[in-house]
Amino acid sequence: MSKRTSLSLKIFVSVTFLLLVGTAILAACGSSSSGTATASSSSSTSSSSTTTQPSGPGGGGGSNARSGPASGGASGTVSNVSTSGFTLTTSGGQKVTVDEASSTTYQNGTISTSASAITNGESVLVLGTVNTTNGTTIAATQVIVQPTGSGGSAASSAAGVVPFQRGAPTTSKQVGQIPANYSQGSGTIVSGTTANKATEAALAAYPGGVVDRVVHLSNGEYEVHNIGVNWPHHVFVNQDFKVVGAD
Repeated sequence: MSKRTSLSLKIFVSVTFLLLVGTAILAACGSSSSGTATASSSSSTSSSSTTTQPSGPGGGGGSNARSGPASGGASGTVSNVSTSGFTLTTSGGQKVTVDEASSTTYQNGTISTSASAITNGESVLVLGTVNTTNGTTIAATQVIVQPTGSGGSAASSAAGVVPFQRGAPTTSKQVGQIPANYSQGSGTIVSGTTANKATEAALAAYPGGVVDRVVHLSNGEYEVHNIGVNWPHHVFVNQDFKVVGAD
């Protein structure tokens, strides 16, 4: 064999070997990339699945017991009366904007009256849709004039209501009967006459806060959610709309 032929053969073998090595390296890289992509996709799927799970006891299911605007109300003293509404100040010091409409009804005790009965300084109970998105607003469906001083600070204090104070710790205590299987956030939000009756009962017993929703519990009772106070946050009302407990 000539030197030229031997050299050509060596070059051919070397090139072939390099091509084989290069192909093997590329195949290995492709497999690793594919494995990484698969793992990434799997991780993404797992993350997506996790975010759809309920966020804790009472937080899932069909309760929606923490949803937006809902039926509720507040009692207090009237000020800043205008043609479209007024400001209500609760005995706990919370200021609520009350919006009136042509459909709003008015009562003086149990007697029907008109919007002219709502004057500065009057004590009233307001029932309607409560919205806390930007301050506290009640779209009033019903305004009831109450006896002077009704639901005032004296009544609030006598009931043991703890007014809200920024930075103060929440008072933790239970009074009366709390449903055995009660879990905060559980239940189904109610509206209309049922919500009005439960709200009225709760505010009569514990004036000073703002009821922002009424929830029907699995045992048939109602949890009236109270905001704007340090206690009570939950007032429990039975099927006869009698207050049976609070915490």
